[in-house]
Amino acid sequence: MRDGGFAMPMNRNLNRPVILGIVGDSGAGKTTLAQGISSILGPSRVAMICTDDYHRYGREERARKGTSALDPDGNYMDILEQHIQLLRAGRPILKPVYNHTNGTLDSPEYVEPAEYMIVEGLLGYSTRAMRDCYDVKIYLEPQEELRAAWKMQRDVSKRGYTADEVRRQLERRLRDAITFIRPQRTFADLVLSFRRQPNALNGNDLSAGAEPEAYLNARHILRPTLPHPDLTPIVEGSKNGIRLELARDIDGKPVDVLEIEGDVDDKRAKAMEDLLWNLIPEAYHLRSNLGQYMDASQETRMSHPLALSQLLITYHLVKAAMGHYAI
Repeated sequence: MRDGGFAMPMNRNLNRPVILGIVGDSGAGKTTLAQGISSILGPSRVAMICTDDYHRYGREERARKGTSALDPDGNYMDILEQHIQLLRAGRPILKPVYNHTNGTLDSPEYVEPAEYMIVEGLLGYSTRAMRDCYDVKIYLEPQEELRAAWKMQRDVSKRGYTADEVRRQLERRLRDAITFIRPQRTFADLVLSFRRQPNALNGNDLSAGAEPEAYLNARHILRPTLPHPDLTPIVEGSKNGIRLELARDIDGKPVDVLEIEGDVDDKRAKAMEDLLWNLIPEAYHLRSNLGQYMDASQETRMSHPLALSQLLITYHLVKAAMGHYAI
């Protein structure tokens, strides 16, 4: 079946792409999370859009103007909004391209909608029209010292910055992060935070790579804007590893909080993984290795909290594709 240029697969009920939004500050882990979810669903079924591509200025021009990439005025927000709407309608777009390696604006690329669209970046929830396009909205807020360490590692190894330049950028961008990025948290269905365990090494040792990301705790704030899966069989009677509690968010509203400890044992992690896969039998054929990431030495590692976080989000995307969350 084809509708507006989008070919609808036979194993789903929604006749348009399912769109996942991932928003967070620079270095929060958005791309790692997006790539992991894409690998579960199958790269041929997923198209990813980075909202950084909609920067209005290149790196040098931003420096001259004294603006940052976190400021909506430094981005083509109207075009981004239009493009998300077109993709939701099953229409292709001509997407701009921002080259993170050298900070320049490159030639645009033609993007066709896929079964699943992942839109990740800094400002994806900035307007009501954008927010209305997503089926699932995630906000990433890792522990701040973790985010700084991840940003340092990425920007120095992949984006041509010096360590001093990254430190200065973190300081300069703080006000814009508070003004433009963090308020978007309120619109998320799920807020995901990775944190060091209480007895972990201090931030200086962490930034040097002494604390393996595999042992970070994952904290999920599950808001009632989505029907989250029943995890009672896993968490009932559990004293460690995986916990689910009723709490209040920073705005005082009641939320469920799912805690997955970094040192959760293999048996308990597999039990939760099996439970989630069993809740989405339509996608069982997608079952694959989860939770992979690149460490500071560019070695592939595995994290149970990351794996279960990816799978929980995939659960919601599959349910949306089956028409359970139709909006």
